[in-house]
Amino acid sequence: MYTASAQQATDTRPNILYVFPDQMRNDACGFWREEGFREYRNAKGDPTITPNLNRFARESLVLISAQSNNPVSSPHRAMLMTGMYSAEVTGVPLNCNTDFPANSLNPDIETIGDVFSKAGYDCAYIGKYHLDAPTPNDPERPGHYVSEKYPVWDAYTPAERRHGFNYWYSYGTYDVFKAPHYWDNEGVKHEPYEYSPVYEAKKAIAYLKNRGNVRNPDKPFLMMVGMNPPHSPYNSLRDCMEEDYELYKDVPIDSLLFRPNITDRTLPKMKCAPYYFANVTGVDRAFGMILDALKELGLDKNTIVVFTSDHGELMCAHGEGSEAKNMPYAEAMNVPFLIRYPDKIEPRVDSLLLSSPDIMPTLIGLAGMKECIPATVQGTDYSDYMKKPISGKRPQSALYFKNAGGSFECLGDTLDFFPLARGLKTDRYTLAFFIDRERKLAKTYFYDDMKDPYQTENLSLEENKELVKKLCKELSYQLKKIDDPWFKEKVLKDLIGYRY
Repeated sequence: MYTASAQQATDTRPNILYVFPDQMRNDACGFWREEGFREYRNAKGDPTITPNLNRFARESLVLISAQSNNPVSSPHRAMLMTGMYSAEVTGVPLNCNTDFPANSLNPDIETIGDVFSKAGYDCAYIGKYHLDAPTPNDPERPGHYVSEKYPVWDAYTPAERRHGFNYWYSYGTYDVFKAPHYWDNEGVKHEPYEYSPVYEAKKAIAYLKNRGNVRNPDKPFLMMVGMNPPHSPYNSLRDCMEEDYELYKDVPIDSLLFRPNITDRTLPKMKCAPYYFANVTGVDRAFGMILDALKELGLDKNTIVVFTSDHGELMCAHGEGSEAKNMPYAEAMNVPFLIRYPDKIEPRVDSLLLSSPDIMPTLIGLAGMKECIPATVQGTDYSDYMKKPISGKRPQSALYFKNAGGSFECLGDTLDFFPLARGLKTDRYTLAFFIDRERKLAKTYFYDDMKDPYQTENLSLEENKELVKKLCKELSYQLKKIDDPWFKEKVLKDLIGYRY
């Protein structure tokens, strides 16, 4: 067994453990129904059972308003890894699959793995990656994709594209939770018949215990664990653990999905709620396994632990039938963000508007390596604020993005992307503009999130001119800062103004 002193004999910098399930909305954390947390939110939390997260929340900084700026898997992961908003630079404006062969994480850009690896960290990635466009590079069948389905979503990531992660046990995207698969450092495929969050927790624990000498115990580590559930599918016991489903199967559907913004209760997806929440509980169990191992090994005191998600899930809110994410609604954008760093970060609930690109520089700053933050980073390092909330300027807004496929070649592959929507979330309001292919306004989403936390009343632009003008000024400022396509093309200039 390794103790903290044995594990870091020559380097006392903090370890970092980053756990992020896919498609878990903030309200799915059970602690939002508990005293000490529920009073911070206007919306009511989901009736989920998450004992490990509930305990962890009381030891952590818990953010009320962490935002997934482009609430879909690959774009969020690109922002997380690079600290950048610009899809033109990261190379990932859309979800990675073979329909968009140009959509893949830029191999030349410096990522969080590159930074920590160069700084002397041992770096591990376990689970879902979803940042490479699939190519015919199956290690077992050279010249073939890893899947026969088309479009191909899953992908193998070769060593030269792993961005500093020296321990690799991962896959692109594969939504079979009880029979997952992974490729290891050497490209050997593993196919365990075990619920993927629990299996990934076991692999994380094996890494922590250094079974098989998989890491250098004299170095601090960065370990990222990307769990797929509670992502779809969530239709049957094939998709979750039966013991978790048992906790929800007899709860009336109106108690599981009570939100007043569910306008169509005949949607077939309503029946998915018990399976979705069962996967939330399954993820909680797996996270608890890792936390227990950290404590057992004496690593918990010097490890920064983050629990978050890449985006949320609408689960029938706003009349949603097929699109579960990628919208400017709170259920999609607002994600859990809990961070524990004993004796360095005071446990508390905070309304900091954290954006996806802020995570990378903040973690680098918390590790005491501010000088290592790449010049390409567009996010903000909030490490000082997290340690002492009275210092530093708070963000005024978080941007919202939605992209779609752009032009097409003769075979149907997407060559570029179309910037479909832009908007922002402030401490009170959500405002987003959608355009058609002629760059004309197609739809607006405008909500007072304080008075209307479930976003049921789409406010009139005409009746709120001064407020809209103020919000558009902030939007134009933020779009200019990152040199967004909307700013460069002055999209909706008469409305947004682009005064900067």
